[in-house]
Amino acid sequence: MGQDRGKYDFYLGLGLAVSSSIFIGGSFILKKKGLLRLARKGSMRAGQGGHAYLKEWLWWAGLLSMGAGEAANFAAYAFAPATLVTPLGALSVLVSAVLSSHFLTERLNLHGKLGCLLSILGSTTMVIHAPKEEEISSLEHMAEKLVDPGFFVFATLVIIVALIFIFVVAPRHGQTNILVYITICSVIGALSVSCVKGLGIAIKEAVAGHSVASNPLAWILLLGLVACVSTQINYLNKALDIFNTSLVTPIYYVFFTTSVLSCSAILFKEWGHMGAGDVIGTLSGFLTIIVGIFLLHAFKDVSVSLASLAVSMRKEERASPAAAAANGTASHYDLLRGESPEDMETGPPFESVSRRNGAMTLCDH
Repeated sequence: MGQDRGKYDFYLGLGLAVSSSIFIGGSFILKKKGLLRLARKGSMRAGQGGHAYLKEWLWWAGLLSMGAGEAANFAAYAFAPATLVTPLGALSVLVSAVLSSHFLTERLNLHGKLGCLLSILGSTTMVIHAPKEEEISSLEHMAEKLVDPGFFVFATLVIIVALIFIFVVAPRHGQTNILVYITICSVIGALSVSCVKGLGIAIKEAVAGHSVASNPLAWILLLGLVACVSTQINYLNKALDIFNTSLVTPIYYVFFTTSVLSCSAILFKEWGHMGAGDVIGTLSGFLTIIVGIFLLHAFKDVSVSLASLAVSMRKEERASPAAAAANGTASHYDLLRGESPEDMETGPPFESVSRRNGAMTLCDH
């Protein structure tokens, strides 16, 4: 019964994580559509300080969709392992890119399509190989994990690194190095996901009828979540304001997900019962998602399609005989015709050469 319950929770968490990505990815499209409608009406744009979007129902639909997605993501951590839920957040980027190409007429080039395909393949691989059972089922068990020496050392190192970057590195290099602010967000993100996981379990217990409000750990986790999320939002906004979004998004995803996977392995021991094949499969899926996200973002402004590749190949084929002659080499086509490099180089410039049945005739123009 316990094993069946664990599988049920796993698939419920998986469904919540996927639905979260769909809601969040769709929310960007709804908000963008609402803002474009306002721009066509001549209203002051949000970037210029206008607030006309508050009267646009499409914008509110996007906001509600974002809230539903975040709620589903929060609930997913209560049922499925963080090793599965966190990497699947990349699907929201994929959903947003696909919907943008259909509803916002934003072109999705060949690199973007390959990135979407790789993200789907990587996500599928991670779902297949991710741990299926939860290692923590109650707040009491969570409290035991939090005082584990391994996690205590990990959390201490995370806090020290974050403080050094905030007070020493960021004032000097934050404006010029993209990794500074992203590193702060990522290492703090590992602790925020731990708090979300604990609060999800607390809500799960409260729904089951257990007394949670009197447990001090629930309030500690709530305060820790507020502090971590506030820090993440602050420094992520700084990174987005200074650097290109197409660079910030994939780098932040890689750093944040790597930090969360490390924390999950230490705190929740989610990797303890996984076989070598599942570990390799999970890491391979994660790396595949990274490559997909990179292709989707890094080359989104490059105009590349199958049609343009075909045109480029035809141009190269047309240019190859001239290039071969210039380099003193003949193409296979020229050799089959019986022409040698010497003929192409030394032949009269204003005469056409015709070879038929082994005889050569020069025709003056």
